[in-house]
Amino acid sequence: MATAVHQLSFSAPSAGARRRQSRASASASATDRHEVLSPKRRLPLRKVPGEHGPPLLGALKDRLEYFYGPGGRDGFFAARVRAHRSTVVRLNMPPGPFVAKDPRVVALLDAASFPVLFDTSLVDKTDLFTGTFMPSTDLTGGYRVLSYVDPAEPNHAPLKSLLFHLLTHRRQHVIPTFREVYGGLFGRMENDLARVGKADFGNYNDDAAFGFLCQALLGRDPVDSPLRDEGPKLVAKWLLFQISPLLSLGLAGLPTLVEDGLLHSFRLPPALIKKDYGRLADFFRDAGKAVIDEGERLGIAREEAVHNILFAMCFNSFGGIKILFPSLVKWLGRAGGRVHGRLATEVRAAVRANGGEVTMRALAEMPLVKSAVYEALRIEPPVAMQYGRAKRDMVVESHDYGYEVREGELLFGYQPMATKDPRVFPRAEDYVPDRFLGEDGERLLRYVVWSNGPESATPTLQDKQCAGKDFVVLIARLLVAELFLRYDSFDVQVGSSPLGSSVTITSLKKATF
Repeated sequence: MATAVHQLSFSAPSAGARRRQSRASASASATDRHEVLSPKRRLPLRKVPGEHGPPLLGALKDRLEYFYGPGGRDGFFAARVRAHRSTVVRLNMPPGPFVAKDPRVVALLDAASFPVLFDTSLVDKTDLFTGTFMPSTDLTGGYRVLSYVDPAEPNHAPLKSLLFHLLTHRRQHVIPTFREVYGGLFGRMENDLARVGKADFGNYNDDAAFGFLCQALLGRDPVDSPLRDEGPKLVAKWLLFQISPLLSLGLAGLPTLVEDGLLHSFRLPPALIKKDYGRLADFFRDAGKAVIDEGERLGIAREEAVHNILFAMCFNSFGGIKILFPSLVKWLGRAGGRVHGRLATEVRAAVRANGGEVTMRALAEMPLVKSAVYEALRIEPPVAMQYGRAKRDMVVESHDYGYEVREGELLFGYQPMATKDPRVFPRAEDYVPDRFLGEDGERLLRYVVWSNGPESATPTLQDKQCAGKDFVVLIARLLVAELFLRYDSFDVQVGSSPLGSSVTITSLKKATF
């Protein structure tokens, strides 16, 4: 996917050239900004609009509006686009004081400008995984794990190679383990529906996700370890300690300023989670011996491998499934009976044609299932934010303008505004499950960027695209296939949770054909 960026030639002009350029720029600003054009697409140049406000107060104001203002975080960004008539704006990103030293960013809020964040020749990704602050390494065994490492650092390639190995060395176990574990999930939900008339998908999904990942990738059921059934709760608590400055719990009766003070103004002390994290590390140190051995072969210290495996499986993978699967079930549930019928027909025909088994070949014969998964990843990407620090002066281009960005400025992208850009996607706010069918649909995949890169690209050792990109799409397709092998249709009630959607299943209509 071409990035809408051009390196400027003004990085080191002569003194005379600087004076001429300054006079020309001032003249253009004072008269007609359309006289100065961006060097790549010949778009009119604009200064990035917006402001950060007074130190401290501006960041606090933006933080309160982001978490508690009308329209939520979508409303926060949309209001600034409207106010400045621009999809590239300056603003402050939470958490701000007193967690992040500098909350100032240039926000990229459309599909044209967003891809600069993937180009590591233009942006540095060091310590930017969670944005304007980095959680303490005390939460990751004292190591900077792969998510915080820039591709230019010497340990990036070995660590990413380790994750590729983790995801592929037991590939033959992924489908049968998924079907067994998530088959149990559906069975428990059926029991709850029969008993109380509803079933909480999220709680069952947490248990299933952790069990599936450990069994499929490591060959160990955590229930049979000292973790017993406590793994998902320990991981959820550990996640809270890392990303609490970015969350709103939405607890009834908890005043806004109290929550803001507790979660967004100070870091939760890592010492409070040290014992629980130690239990998780002990499990992965034991269960992951074969993968740790591979890490050692790649030149990675065994303890560093342990904490990278833990982070990849608990933060990246478990955390991702915790957000994505309820979102996928929500959008499918809302799609209604006609869509359910099309999916059930496709899934069952493909499985029958492949000897009654769910295989990679059978999944390849389910294009609507794949499109429905891509559409869920587009409309509600599980990772909403991306960051990168400009390595040089450049022009970032939106659909309509070029914007000068200076070396060292922090670029931020709010992905839902890029993947719901109406200039790329018709009916951008609607869930359209067949959007990505056919050649026209396939061309749109370069704008599906949930993985920190376009869906049409393949992750490499030299980029920051998610190592598990294809794994995530595969297991999401498996969830849809498993669902419609078992049921003709289903109904949901949807609420909100700190990490996305809470989904309650209110009916499951068993398969009749």
